[in-house]
Amino acid sequence: MNSNIYKKKTPIFVFLIPAFIFMTIFLYYPFIRNIVNSFQSITGLGTAAKGFNEPWYANYKTMIEDPNMRIAIKNTIIMIIATLVGQVGMALLLALLVDNIGRGKKFFQTVYFLPIVISATALGLLFNLIFLYDKGMLNQFLEILGFSGLIDWKDQQHAMMTMLIPVMWQYVGFYFVILITGLNTISEELYEAAVVDGATKLQQVFYISIPLLRNVVCTCIILAVTGALKVFDLPWIMFPKGMPVNSTFLTGTYMYYQTFNSNNVDYGSAIAVVIVVLGIILSKVANKLFKEKDY
Repeated sequence: MNSNIYKKKTPIFVFLIPAFIFMTIFLYYPFIRNIVNSFQSITGLGTAAKGFNEPWYANYKTMIEDPNMRIAIKNTIIMIIATLVGQVGMALLLALLVDNIGRGKKFFQTVYFLPIVISATALGLLFNLIFLYDKGMLNQFLEILGFSGLIDWKDQQHAMMTMLIPVMWQYVGFYFVILITGLNTISEELYEAAVVDGATKLQQVFYISIPLLRNVVCTCIILAVTGALKVFDLPWIMFPKGMPVNSTFLTGTYMYYQTFNSNNVDYGSAIAVVIVVLGIILSKVANKLFKEKDY
């Protein structure tokens, strides 16, 4: 009798249909509506479309010619590279170090994960104070070390670096937790066998930990690439409206600027579509380059 329960498909649909309706209303319909909006003329939030653009692909043509969009894509590519090196790379190093210490693992896990639970708004305000031109913590520290003159960390020369540091610092703990969990799944018997064979700690890391952690690292890389495309909150708080001189726009912040500050809703919708397309392409490329292996 129990086996007959699994043959009945009706209960499955009872549970699936509400979820499907929810996703249709709050995910699929808005996404399709956004694609349609990108071809229409909408000059304000909450206002009806004035019809389709002439030509219908005008927003996408404008995007190709838009210098700020080129800046946003260039900065997003820099953000992706910085995310892979500064977040996933640093998280891997920290995970390997913490996994090999005898005591204090819980302490370091808590400390490294802490930035994730802090609001991005609070972090943005905190780092604004750190990088403040006059009486900022960093400039005061450099002054104590004997450096003369104040540095404007938000000028065009330093702005990108100033924006990258907090973003990398915030999400290192996220990837650290994923990687340390992956390390915990590796059997201790492998390390014990390696010790018997005379392997050093460094050899155990290179020949056991890293190879068996490959699939987890691949997952982190895909998450990092797609996450860098849609990062918004912390960069916008520190550098609203692409300041200085539109040099710090990312694809996410530029989309928000066009939609909510310039009331160019249709153009913002077109940028959102491009972000989705770029996310799909980059995730597919990352999946191909970092294909998971069966062990």
